[in-house]
Amino acid sequence: MASTPRDPATDAAVEAILQRTGGHPRVAAPLGLGKPHGLLNALYRAVEGRADRSLTLFTALSLTRPSPGKGLAARFAGPFIERHFGAGYEDLLHAVAQGRDALPPNIRVHEFYMQSGALLHSAAAQRDYISQNYTHVARDLASRDVDVLVQLVAVRDGRISLSSNPDLTFDFLDRQAEAGRPKPFCVAVAHPDMPYVSGHAEAPDGMFDLVVEPATSPPLFAMPRGPIAPAEFALGMHASALVVDGGTLQIGIGALSDALVRALLLRHEQNDAWGEGLEALDREGVTRASAAAWGGVSSFDAGLYGASEMVMDGFMHLQRAGVLRRRAYDDLARERAAAAGNDQGTVGGHYLRGAFLLGSRELYAWMDRSERDDPDAIDMCRVSNVNHLYGDHQPLAALQRRGARFFNTCMMATLTGAAVSDGLDDGRVVSGVGGQFNFVAMAHELPGGRSILLLRATRGKGRHLASNIRFAYGHTTIPRHLRDVFVTEYGVADLRGLSDEACIEAMLGIADARFVDALAAEAKRAGKLRQGFVVPEAWRAHTPEGLTASLAPMRARGLLDPFPFGSDFTPVERRLLPALGWLKDAGKGVLLAAMLVPGRAVEGEDAALKRMGLARVGTLKAWMERRALLAALRRGVG
Repeated sequence: MASTPRDPATDAAVEAILQRTGGHPRVAAPLGLGKPHGLLNALYRAVEGRADRSLTLFTALSLTRPSPGKGLAARFAGPFIERHFGAGYEDLLHAVAQGRDALPPNIRVHEFYMQSGALLHSAAAQRDYISQNYTHVARDLASRDVDVLVQLVAVRDGRISLSSNPDLTFDFLDRQAEAGRPKPFCVAVAHPDMPYVSGHAEAPDGMFDLVVEPATSPPLFAMPRGPIAPAEFALGMHASALVVDGGTLQIGIGALSDALVRALLLRHEQNDAWGEGLEALDREGVTRASAAAWGGVSSFDAGLYGASEMVMDGFMHLQRAGVLRRRAYDDLARERAAAAGNDQGTVGGHYLRGAFLLGSRELYAWMDRSERDDPDAIDMCRVSNVNHLYGDHQPLAALQRRGARFFNTCMMATLTGAAVSDGLDDGRVVSGVGGQFNFVAMAHELPGGRSILLLRATRGKGRHLASNIRFAYGHTTIPRHLRDVFVTEYGVADLRGLSDEACIEAMLGIADARFVDALAAEAKRAGKLRQGFVVPEAWRAHTPEGLTASLAPMRARGLLDPFPFGSDFTPVERRLLPALGWLKDAGKGVLLAAMLVPGRAVEGEDAALKRMGLARVGTLKAWMERRALLAALRRGVG
């Protein structure tokens, strides 16, 4: 990890914090991008190993760079990580220690949302995890004797913006005041690359007791843009038919969300090709029936409105294409006029409302330009506004969020419609509930709203292959009484208002064919599926091979680029990715692959070997790695 030089302003802030708290600060810090890494690390160092000091941190989503791994993985990932994040990037010391399960005894970290899978094996992190709905965090935090709040901010012309994270800060300070508790010592750390956002993200005068402007600032965390696999693309196609023109969109982050955005753009920009592709994927017509009933298949003439706790790259791509453009107004009379098609106004209103920002550096720059060009367009605000429906703003929020389609991802789903999104049945937490429950519940309350949960039908490969659709599971995030819509690469299951047996049939219809008989048998043993039920023959095509055939029309049109939004990888690295994936899947077969290298060289292999540091090798281990990589490249995997 890069070592950041000592900064006098940061050191002075740490000293002020320790003096104000008697050497035992209880600190609240935003989730994700809004953490001031330099200040938190300096505070960590000042407390670490000191019997007379302690640190308690309340936060979420403490992001760290991925581990490069070992062997060929390290040869690929090490240089990429260094290049992508920047040589001056500074990981959070508490997060690195948590990952090793090595936090000092005088430092405790309570998170309500974890970087996915990063802390599964950290006993301290698992014990100190706080399970909460996103909208309940500020309320609960007000009872935890927090005496310091720190936040990364943007500063412009003497004004301060909470920028990426107005999500919880304002609500927390209000809850503190309402409870009669003293205001925490509030410390802002300015960062030159944080986009300035006005409006609801701006801090009132006097909110921060101290503003730190470090001499140098480490690069902001930027999410690498990953590939979209064919199965994920198919899932996105099905999901894109469920969005109604003129409606509201909420999406998260990751390959499934990227696939949805890609499919929405195809629906808008190449509608004929999109329609042909959907017809090939939806052979039984279930998805198109849902589209006809409550979704859509046309281009987006009215456009969409974004209301999402998280603002990510997908919204940027949708706005640039003219899909994200329906404006909402924070005035009930004008919003009613807009909903009726009678609004004649040409200024004001926002097409995107969010609570926190996380994505690529391109996204951060887009946000900053949007503020300069159209300051009303994007409203970054409290999470209680975005994720919550009830309160003084309910009539307005319900009208603004008309035609709501709230897309979230889950790890597993049960045949009766419960979703597993945040943890395992042994109690260990993979990530957190976050705002998912908020959006699922809100979809059931909004007229015309739908909650749509996305998941791959299977996980793993070979003997580790497993179905993500289960008869039952010992942990759930979304209970089955809130079941609504699930989407896999094989189609759509609309469960709202159905009996348990009807739900089971719908979920079997989007499961992988290799597991459907066993799932049906399990449901029959439990008395939840009639004994005479027979799996329809059409479902037997729900396999990777069947999916490949269904995707043929779109592949022939050149629409299956795994990086439709650009790539952070070089052309050589993009070629290496599938080759390395093949070797990873081969497992112990890598040794055999290294021994049986096809004799004919292929174009580009020299560049690939050079990028991996294997152009010349001097050890047996490196020789084996070179041979294994050549085997993958020469078999056409890359």
